[in-house]
Amino acid sequence: MNDIPPSTPVELLTFRLSDQEYSLDIMCVREIRGWTRTTPLPHAPSYMKGVINLRGTVLPVMDLAERLGLPPREHTDRNVIIVVKFEETMTGLLVDAVSDIIALTSNDLQPPPDSASTGGGGIIKALTLLDDRMIRVLELSEIVPAPQSDAA
Repeated sequence: MNDIPPSTPVELLTFRLSDQEYSLDIMCVREIRGWTRTTPLPHAPSYMKGVINLRGTVLPVMDLAERLGLPPREHTDRNVIIVVKFEETMTGLLVDAVSDIIALTSNDLQPPPDSASTGGGGIIKALTLLDDRMIRVLELSEIVPAPQSDAA
């Protein structure tokens, strides 16, 4: 969190995966959709559930719990797809449920302990306590694959 000036306002979209609560910077979120059956693609990583038609655009959908290494669970109609944009890439993140939008300052965010970040590739950007809830702030750049360059 060294790159964010102190007391900078931050808005986060919180959501649930299993019994855990995570969040993303609201500025990355384009929309929230109900669960839509995906069309699987061959040879895709197991956490990529397939693609959906988003108003004429093919949108890849990722099971965020599986991407984070959480135990597998069954998908239901209550699941939600959070459509995010990282750089020029739009991706759908399948989560259990959206919880809330919270407004904090950067002073409310704490870096994860070094021992917790090893092996995770920096997926957790920060932690925050809200009432009795421990909310993990995800680093979207570590979750969404970067666009492939056409340059050879």
